[in-house]
Amino acid sequence: MRRLSTTQTLHFNLLLSCASVGAWVAMADEGESPVFTFGAIADCQYCDSEGTRRQYRLSPEKLEACVADFNTQELSHVVHLGDFIDRDWESFDVVLPIIAESKAPVRHVLGNHDFSVADEFKNKVPKRLGLKKRYYDFKVGKWRFLILDTNDVSLYAYPEGSKKAKESKAIYDSLGGDLPKYNGGIGDSQLRWIEKKLIQAEKDGESVVLHSHHPVYPVTSHSAWNAREVIALLEKHACVAAYINGHNHNGAYGLKKGIHYLTLKGMVDTEETAYCTISVFLDRIQIDGTGRQDNYVLEIKR
Repeated sequence: MRRLSTTQTLHFNLLLSCASVGAWVAMADEGESPVFTFGAIADCQYCDSEGTRRQYRLSPEKLEACVADFNTQELSHVVHLGDFIDRDWESFDVVLPIIAESKAPVRHVLGNHDFSVADEFKNKVPKRLGLKKRYYDFKVGKWRFLILDTNDVSLYAYPEGSKKAKESKAIYDSLGGDLPKYNGGIGDSQLRWIEKKLIQAEKDGESVVLHSHHPVYPVTSHSAWNAREVIALLEKHACVAAYINGHNHNGAYGLKKGIHYLTLKGMVDTEETAYCTISVFLDRIQIDGTGRQDNYVLEIKR
């Protein structure tokens, strides 16, 4: 089990700031029970298509096995971190019935590929995934989870010619017009909402985990357009423990000013699966991976 202390992680980031974490092995205390455990999946990304590195047609089989595994455990919830499909509206019909078999409540994060559908369906994607809002929060005990929408400002999530599409294009151009078009950003209204929720969490004595599809740190070609702005906001609030996301299928890890940033590996890649359970203890967050997904122990500073 990889236990990442502040000193070790900072040293490692100097060596490989954008790479996967090296192997520090430590075992959890025997017999110690977590406060709660939840399941996490990134980039199931199903479509009825042949792939080379990405095995799209294997995703339903992998997802079914994952849900069956989760159902043998006591989980507070299951989160899918975006890109539930790769493309085509009909793809949802295949994977949604599988995830619906989860005994634990399922929380969806919106990903860029979830909007790879015809324009007539783009505004229906959140509801198709069971979402009343594109970004939202929920609590498990004294932990608050913020589910963000990093497609809020993007070139793919809205019908062509719509107000939101035009606004997003104007923002994209104002940022230089050369950022990756498969990424997106968090708009001003959502940023204000995040800050409001973090302030409330501090008042209530809660710790916070944020989920999105796009990463914000380490800043790479996969990052949300305004990643640095998001990081600056998070660093103002000591309640933030971790930011866990998908999108970069190779996975990544970074530690910055006491906040753990973890990108989970994509389920769709290769013939091997990837998912994990995440156990929250009083002093750490423990990631137990299956398949390609690595294990981590993220120490929590109080």
